[in-house]
Amino acid sequence: MASRNLEKLASIDAQLRLLVPGKVSEDDKLVEYDALLLDRFLDILQDLHGEDLRETVQECYELSAEYEGKHDPKKLEELGSVLTSLDAGDSIVIAKAFSHMLNLANLAEEVQIAHRRRIKLKKGDFADENSATTESDIEETLRRLVVDLKKTPEEVFDALKNQTVDLVLTAHPTQSVRRSLLQKHGRIRNCLAQLYAKDITPDDKQELDEALQREIQAAFRTDEIRRTPPTPQDEMRAGMSYFHETIWKGVPKFLRRVDTALKNLGVDERVPYNAPLIQFSSWMGGDRDGNPRVTPEVTRDVCLLARMMAANLYYSQIEDLMFELSMWRCSDELRVRADEILMSSRSDAKHYIEFWKQVPPNEPYRVILGDLRDKLYNTRERSRHLLAHETSEIPEEATLTNVEQFLGPLELCYRSLCSCGDRPIADGSLLDFLRQVSTFGLSFVKLDIRQESDRHTDVLDAITTYLGIGSYREWSEERRQEWLLSELRGKRPLFGPDLPKTEEIADVLNTFNVLAELPSDSFGAYIISMATSPSDVLAVELLQRECHVANPLRVVPLFEKLDDLEAAPAAVARLFSIDWYRNRINGKQEVMIGYSDSGKDAGRFSAAWQLYKAQEELIKVSKEYGVKLTMFHGRGGTVGRGGGPTHLAILSQPPETIHGSLRVTVQGEVIEQSFGEEHLCFRTLQRFTAATLEHGMHPPISPKPEWRALMDDMAVVATQAYRSIVFNEPRFVEYFRLATPELEYGRMNIGSRPSKRKPSGGIESLRAIPWIFAWTQTRFHLPVWLGFGAAFKHVIEKDSKNLTMLREMYKEWPFFRVTIDLVEMVFAKGDPGIAALYDKLLVSEDLWSFGNRLREDYEETKSLLLLVAGHRDLLEENPYLKQRLRLRDSYITTLSVCQAYTLKHIRDPSYDAKEIMESSKSANDLVNLNPTSEYAPGLEDTLILTMKGIAAGMQNTG
Repeated sequence: MASRNLEKLASIDAQLRLLVPGKVSEDDKLVEYDALLLDRFLDILQDLHGEDLRETVQECYELSAEYEGKHDPKKLEELGSVLTSLDAGDSIVIAKAFSHMLNLANLAEEVQIAHRRRIKLKKGDFADENSATTESDIEETLRRLVVDLKKTPEEVFDALKNQTVDLVLTAHPTQSVRRSLLQKHGRIRNCLAQLYAKDITPDDKQELDEALQREIQAAFRTDEIRRTPPTPQDEMRAGMSYFHETIWKGVPKFLRRVDTALKNLGVDERVPYNAPLIQFSSWMGGDRDGNPRVTPEVTRDVCLLARMMAANLYYSQIEDLMFELSMWRCSDELRVRADEILMSSRSDAKHYIEFWKQVPPNEPYRVILGDLRDKLYNTRERSRHLLAHETSEIPEEATLTNVEQFLGPLELCYRSLCSCGDRPIADGSLLDFLRQVSTFGLSFVKLDIRQESDRHTDVLDAITTYLGIGSYREWSEERRQEWLLSELRGKRPLFGPDLPKTEEIADVLNTFNVLAELPSDSFGAYIISMATSPSDVLAVELLQRECHVANPLRVVPLFEKLDDLEAAPAAVARLFSIDWYRNRINGKQEVMIGYSDSGKDAGRFSAAWQLYKAQEELIKVSKEYGVKLTMFHGRGGTVGRGGGPTHLAILSQPPETIHGSLRVTVQGEVIEQSFGEEHLCFRTLQRFTAATLEHGMHPPISPKPEWRALMDDMAVVATQAYRSIVFNEPRFVEYFRLATPELEYGRMNIGSRPSKRKPSGGIESLRAIPWIFAWTQTRFHLPVWLGFGAAFKHVIEKDSKNLTMLREMYKEWPFFRVTIDLVEMVFAKGDPGIAALYDKLLVSEDLWSFGNRLREDYEETKSLLLLVAGHRDLLEENPYLKQRLRLRDSYITTLSVCQAYTLKHIRDPSYDAKEIMESSKSANDLVNLNPTSEYAPGLEDTLILTMKGIAAGMQNTG
C-alpha cells in the first residue's frame, strides 16, 4: 500500500483548494479555517493509526471529490471497493474519521459566520441584510421601523416592551451528538477563532495551536456512540446545560443590547425588567405523548431538579451582588427593613465562604441581600432533600415559595439606589439580576405537560362506568360536553380512592396529582395531542379540578393531521361558544399547530398551505369571540418537519397571527445550533425578538384572491401526488424499508422515546422523525419535495399565464418565497446518484423501476422549481451557503457509500467483498467497544458512525 503512487496523494489541502469554490468575499476565511483543522486532524490520525490509514482517508476523499465533480457512478463503485476491502477495525476508523472531519467543517463554518458578522457590525454595513433571509439585527430592525416605515420611537418601544417570545425546548430525539463531544467542539471553535485574532503573539499562537490539537485529538478519541438510550432525566439535564452555559448570562446581555438600540433611537428609557420579552419553557420530562418512560415520578424529579439548579445559580450570583452594593446611603424604606432583619437575625453562619459574619448595620444593602441569600440557600437545600429523600427538615417558610418574595427585596434595593442618586449603580448588575429573576423565576423554566387525548377519554370512561351512568367513550360529542359541563358547574367529587384503575389510568391521574403537589409556577401549558373536539379540552379542565390542581394549567389543543387542521377553526369556535369555558379563560387562548405530522400526512406543499389557512381562520374565530389567541408552532429542525431559518419562518406567517406573542418549539439538534455558545445564543434571542416585532408592526402582505385560488388548486394535486406514492403504492413501505436505514435507526440511542407509536403498522404509525431521518440519510429527501413537481406541472400546463403568476407570488409573497427557497436548499443538499447506489445494493431488482421513477420525478421537480423561482442554478442567490455545501459534499459522499455497503453486509451476510487487509491493533480495540452486537464484528458501529456523520453533514437528523 505504501508503494502506491504518493505523488498522486498530495495533501487533502491542495485538493481542497482545487475543489472548493473561490473566495465569496474579501472576509471569506472558510477554506483557510477548514484546511487548518484538517491538516491537524490528519497528522493526529497518522500518529494514532499509521500512514496507511491516512492514505486510505485521502484516497476516499479524492474519489468522493472526483464523483462530486462529474457525478460518475463508476467513482462510487471504486470508492465502494476501497471501503469494502477494509477489515472491521479500519472500517470503524474511516467512518469515525469522516464523521469527525464533517464536525470540524461545521466548526470552521461557525467561526467564519461569526467572523463575517463582527466585520459587518464594525462597518455598520447591513446593506445585504434588508433582503437577507437569515438575519435580523435588533438595532437595524428598530432603525428600519422608524426611518423607513415612519413609526415613532415611542410606538416601537411600546410594541417591544409588550411582546413575548416563549422558546420551548423539547427533547426530540434528533440531537445525535453527545454532550461530551459538544463541549470539546466548543473549545475547538474558541481556539480557532483566537488563532486568527489580530493581536496574537507568537507564544500565544504556539500554545493555542497545541490546545487545538489536543482538543481535536480528545474529540476523536471519545466514543461518539451512546451505548445506552438516554432517560428523560438525562435529556432534561442535557437541555438544562445550555441554560448554565449560555442562556443564563445571555438573557441580561441581550436585553442590555436592546436598551442600547433604543437609546440610539432617542428613547431614554430601558426595557422594564419585568417586560416578558423572552420566556423559556420545556417539554423535557413533561412530554408523555407516546413515551411510556415519562412517568409522574420523572415529571416530579425534573421540576425539583430545575428548582434546585435555579436556586443554585441565583445563590452563586447573589454574593457578587453583595460585594458590589457596599453603599451606606439608602432610602428610609430600606433602612427600616434592614433594621427589622438585624433585630431578628441569628449568629454567624459558618457554612458561607463570604460574609459569614453578621453584616454591620452601616451596610444596609448587604443586610437585605444577606437575608435573601439565606432563603436561597434553604430553597436549594430543600429541593435537594425532596429530590433525594422525598422529605426535608427545612420548613417551607424558610425558603422562597413565590417569585414576588424574591423580587420584593431586589426592587427595594433598586428604588433606594435611584432615590439616593445612584441610578447608574442600580442599572448595573442589580438590573441584570432583576431581569434574570423575572425571566427564569424560581422554577428556571416552565414545564409543559403533553398527553394524547385518548388517554383522558380512557380515564373518563373508567369513571362513568364506575358511576354506572354508561360508557363515556361511546357517547356522542354533545352528550360528552353536556356531562362534562354539568360536572364542572357542580361541586361534588367524581370518584374516590376506590376507583378501579389500570396502570395507564393510574399514570394519567398521578400526573395530575403531581401538578397539584408541586408549586404552580413550575408548570406552563397542558397540551392535548390528537385533539379534535371541545370535549377534549373540557376533559382536562375537569380532571385538573378533580385532582385539586389549585392553579389549573391553561389547556392547549394541538392540531396536527391535515384533516384536524382543516377542522380546527370550527372546533375552536365551538369551544368559545361555551359560556363556562369563555369565563374560565379570561379572554386568552393558546392553540398549537404541528408541522411534522401534517407534512408526513400530505406532503410539505399541502401541509404548509393548510397551516397558513388554518392560522388565518383561527385568528378570525378568536376575533369574533373577543379572545386573544397565541399560536404555538411545533416546528422541527428539518424542512420536512417545518424547520428553516427563524427570521424567515416568522416573517412568512400570515398577517395578524403573531401580534406580539409567539411560542415556538426548539427541538433536538436545533438547541445546539441556537444556544451552543454565547454568540449563537445572542443571535437567536435577537432573531426571534426582531422578527416578531417586525411582523407585528409591518405585517407581510395578504395573498391576492387569484393566488389563493392557484394555491388551492395546486394543493389538491400535490396531496394526491404525494399520497398516491406514499399511501396507495402497494409496495411503497417495502421499498422504503429496503432503500433507507429506517429499520436500523433505533440503534442510534438518540432519544428516550420509541421511534414508533405502535410497534406494528406502516407509515401511519411511524413517527415523523425517523421518517424524515431515513430519507435524509440517503440524500433523497423524498418527503420534502414529493408533490411539488406535480402541482407546478398541473397549473403551468393548464394555462401558461400561471407561470407568470407563480413568479409574481415568488417575488411578492414572503410565505410562497420561503416555501420554495427551503425546498431549493434541500435540493442543494440532495443527490439522487447516492440514492441510486442504495437501490442497486439493497433493493430487490423487481423494485428498481419504482426507484427510477422516483428519481425521474426528483429531477423534474427540481427543474420546475428553478423555473418558478427564475433561477438558473440551485442557490445562485446564496453563494455563502453554496460554498459551504460544496465543502461538505466530499466528506458526506464517503460516508454515504460506506453506509450503503455496511447495510448490504448487515442485511445479506452471504455478501462477500474482496480480500480484506489486516488492521492495526489500535483499530482492533474499537471493535471490542461493542461486544454484544448481533451483527458481524464492527458493522453496527460503522453504521451508526455513518448515520451520525451524515446527520452532521446535512446539519439535521430529523
